[in-house]
Amino acid sequence: MKIDRIETIKKVDYLVIGAGIIGLTIARELRRRLPRKTICVIEKEAKVAMHSSGRNSGVLHAGFYYPVDSLKAKFTRDGNRAMTQYCDANGLKINKCGKFIVATSEEDLAGLEELKRRGDRNGVELVWLSADEAAKVDSNVKTFRKALFSPSTSTVDPIQVCQEMQAENERNGVDFHFETVYLRHKGNRMVTNRGVFESNYVINASGLYADKIAQKYGFGKKYTIIPFKGIYLKYEKNNSEIGTNIYPVPNINNPFLGVHFTKTVDESIKIGPTAIPVFWRENYSGFQRFNAWEFFQIVYYQSKLLIHNSFNFRSMALEEIRKYKKMNLINLSLKLISRLDAKGFGDFLKPGIRAQLLNKQSLELVQDFVIEGDHRSMHVLNAVSPAFTCSIPFAEFVVDEIVRECRA
Repeated sequence: MKIDRIETIKKVDYLVIGAGIIGLTIARELRRRLPRKTICVIEKEAKVAMHSSGRNSGVLHAGFYYPVDSLKAKFTRDGNRAMTQYCDANGLKINKCGKFIVATSEEDLAGLEELKRRGDRNGVELVWLSADEAAKVDSNVKTFRKALFSPSTSTVDPIQVCQEMQAENERNGVDFHFETVYLRHKGNRMVTNRGVFESNYVINASGLYADKIAQKYGFGKKYTIIPFKGIYLKYEKNNSEIGTNIYPVPNINNPFLGVHFTKTVDESIKIGPTAIPVFWRENYSGFQRFNAWEFFQIVYYQSKLLIHNSFNFRSMALEEIRKYKKMNLINLSLKLISRLDAKGFGDFLKPGIRAQLLNKQSLELVQDFVIEGDHRSMHVLNAVSPAFTCSIPFAEFVVDEIVRECRA
């Protein structure tokens, strides 16, 4: 059946694909700036935040990991403040417990110094503490000589935040259509499994499938999504042995922050995440949501990464796969603290999948945000961690670009 013969069920000015945190904040920002326009959000799942947005650590990062000239640095700093204010204003749970970045050896001290320089240049507060001073803040913190403390790092409940964003959008007249899957489009008409939408402008914030949809609009041709699975373990013995988030010094040449302790909004303790390469985009468990086409495409690019050993993919992949064994994951976390019962951990928590963008030409993981678009559509191609923290100012940036494209 031709697309032009299918009945249009909805006409809107702006249509957002995806009801994760990025789609929700973009819809919110569109409504704030364009109160007379019609806006709707379509989502293939039954409710908001079913993938990365609802499966992340819930940490509101401060903004010192990233080069000062990057979008991530600016948006993380501003996003931390904006999301903290949003949670406070709406009575949402937030644990303002701070975060330590600790050294495990002499070699880590140079990494701490670089993080401090980045934080200073980006206007983010980081405090040097000696090992003894750190132990006075959190008695279980273990560090070599000194540590950095980030007082503005907090944890939130990401699902609660997304649900509040949905409720706010609905109060302000944004329509939501769940279990609605993008299939194809022609011009300004989009076919879904629930009929046709006609819109003046499309914003693609579909996370794990953002590259696929973008390419159907003629964008993102040099990119593909390579999924990585993140798994956490909950410490079930008690909630009292750790009072802050505790992180190692990361390898600043890749986008993963290493196994760390998270102190959640309900005061519980968890360790993780992993960054395990997986073989299809929603490869959460077993053969759940298996997709043969995705499998062959992803294995193809993983094979290229192995052959060329881009960003040390071979050793990284092997190291991450070893974390499927609980004790290996636990042992990494124990380097960051003075004491903890290794037998006090429970089972793995609900996994998440990181929608990591890969440049197909250079075989490099793209570390900063990437958007592409024109006067008819805008595509959020790379919105990985800390996208949740960045979401409010990032949405302002995206809408700025949309307005600029529409005026050009």
